[in-house]
Amino acid sequence: MATLFEPSISTTTRAPFSSASAPSMADSLPSINFGFEELRERMARFTHRFDDFIAEGRKRVLEERNQFRLNVAELQEDQRMKKHSIEILSHKSSAHAQNLAKEAAETSEMHAAIANISSQRDARSAQRDRLRSEIASVQKTISQRLDAQHQHAANLDAQARHNVPELDFWQDYLCFRIEGAGVIDRLKFVFTHVDERDWDREAWFELCTESRDYEVMEMRPKVEKEKIDVCVERLNENRDLGMFLKGIRELFVEVLK
Repeated sequence: MATLFEPSISTTTRAPFSSASAPSMADSLPSINFGFEELRERMARFTHRFDDFIAEGRKRVLEERNQFRLNVAELQEDQRMKKHSIEILSHKSSAHAQNLAKEAAETSEMHAAIANISSQRDARSAQRDRLRSEIASVQKTISQRLDAQHQHAANLDAQARHNVPELDFWQDYLCFRIEGAGVIDRLKFVFTHVDERDWDREAWFELCTESRDYEVMEMRPKVEKEKIDVCVERLNENRDLGMFLKGIRELFVEVLK
């Protein structure tokens, strides 16, 4: 198995080429305890929190988006019905005005029509005030929901900043960085220090997180699909993202030898 790159050593010195007669440098190095068990536990906890964070964030966004669409549809339907009612009332008002003009000669009927129109006018005025009150209430509700969504987005951002230090530790330990892949629910992991002849050479792969089971979509350089499938299957079983990234890095190192 390939040895992980140690940044504090490789960035300052380069091992000389060995010869057949020279002793191995590995024989002269002291034994070091890297604390892999503790690292593995921390990586497992981080992976669990990372999975929960992604699942909870996706669930909340979907629920809020569906609820918002439902509310907008209800508001639109309510406005359509109210507009239709206003058109009906306007038509009735016009019809009554025509009837009053035709029946102006008859005093008794004219008074009855005036009383009728006055009553309808008061009803329309009350309905107009009620509609205005309802519109104001709807606008207030929309404003409150927008504020709640903004607060939720701020909370998610604060949580993401809390996770950054621990993520930075693993990025430094395994010499990789995370980038956007230009596709929703897909992350790009870029490794360096995988080629002993060129420490700056990059190797990368894209991980799809759309469903619960992860999937490697693309990678450079190419690695045997069977080996990648083994790593992905192990990741989907134990959800240990740290060990998965370590295994992928080892495959890159092996390919670039």
